[in-house]
Amino acid sequence: MPDPLRRKFTLTDLRAARSSGPKVAMLTCYDCTTAGLMQAAGVPALLVGDSAANVILGHSTTLPVSLNFLIELTAAVRRGAPNVLLVGDMPFGSYHGSIDRGVRNVCRMIRKTGCDMVKIEAAESQLPLVKALSDAGVTVITHLGPRPQAVGLLGGYRYQGRTAEEAGAIVDLAVKMENAGAAAVLLEAVTPDVSRAAIRRTTIPVIGCGAGPDCHGFVFVTHDAVALTPHKPRFAPTLGDWATPMRDSFAEYVRQVTSGSYPAAEHNYGMDPSERERFLAKFES
Repeated sequence: MPDPLRRKFTLTDLRAARSSGPKVAMLTCYDCTTAGLMQAAGVPALLVGDSAANVILGHSTTLPVSLNFLIELTAAVRRGAPNVLLVGDMPFGSYHGSIDRGVRNVCRMIRKTGCDMVKIEAAESQLPLVKALSDAGVTVITHLGPRPQAVGLLGGYRYQGRTAEEAGAIVDLAVKMENAGAAAVLLEAVTPDVSRAAIRRTTIPVIGCGAGPDCHGFVFVTHDAVALTPHKPRFAPTLGDWATPMRDSFAEYVRQVTSGSYPAAEHNYGMDPSERERFLAKFES
């Protein structure tokens, strides 16, 4: 069992995973309570992903989630897990339009949440923004592969790197992102050959989300791994079943209420006997 995370996990530790290991376990998280449990379990890095649109708000895509909402969630996770390397996700529309607007919104995310890094889903058009953020001292993870925020353009969610040209373009873009100042790359749903080539061509940490075993760290949506979503992507492991005990607990509450066993005497508050006697004399006479 890993020890609780008792010291701050930093970008230096993430970089060390590239050179000497061990590899980094990252999970998504969206609330203070779960963040505290994850830190106590020794999880060194947490991502407050725009996947909150799906697993928290119930949307079918990540597009509707707002920057304000993710700021609130990221700040909550920071309060619950002060020692983790915390990554704030920039939602759809928050870093597009102009470099100035992108930098302004990213800086707002960092100031209001205390996150250590920000993640952006990056196409080649985001290279100037990545450079501007890096020049401003912002630690950026660029998310490459099938970007969920571009689901409309891609025509659905499908893994990338299926052809030599497509795979080569992903590797080339990873190199360009590093040259622009990205501190790390997150590769989602690509073949292991693609991630392996990206690792060989870059010097920054590569985080895999369904990108094969060679990556320096791994992340996925936590809900997928603990049976809280109806369909699990192939790259998410099975870590447990939270759904069944939660459902059983809720059903037990219904049983207690309908049977009359709740609330019982131990759930009630009391009154000083003399005060109770005075109260009852007035209101039950």
